[in-house]
Amino acid sequence: MSSLPNCPKCNSDFTYEDGAMYICPECSHEWSKDAAGDASEQDKIIKDANGNVLQDGDTVTVIKDLKVKGSSLVVKVGTKVKNIRLVDGDHDIDCRIDGIGAMKLKSEFVKKV
Repeated sequence: MSSLPNCPKCNSDFTYEDGAMYICPECSHEWSKDAAGDASEQDKIIKDANGNVLQDGDTVTVIKDLKVKGSSLVVKVGTKVKNIRLVDGDHDIDCRIDGIGAMKLKSEFVKKV
């Protein structure tokens, strides 16, 4: 039995060692042996435009008019967005906005209520 940690990105148990790194063959994620325990915790800190830490389920307000890609709709300044979900990727927030639908927002364009 192997005592190697599971991949912090996809939770695969097929990780292997390569020098001072762990590598996941399923998702190609690499992380150092030193930061194996706290690498996933450091990646998940997402802050709003004012520097407040955001969490799943928070309510935020849009601070800038945002054009919706692929349509003529605009998310106006002051629009409240309830029950956000934090995700990894280019956009930090998954949410549903009334009148528009499912959206992905960047945390730099919102502030915590």
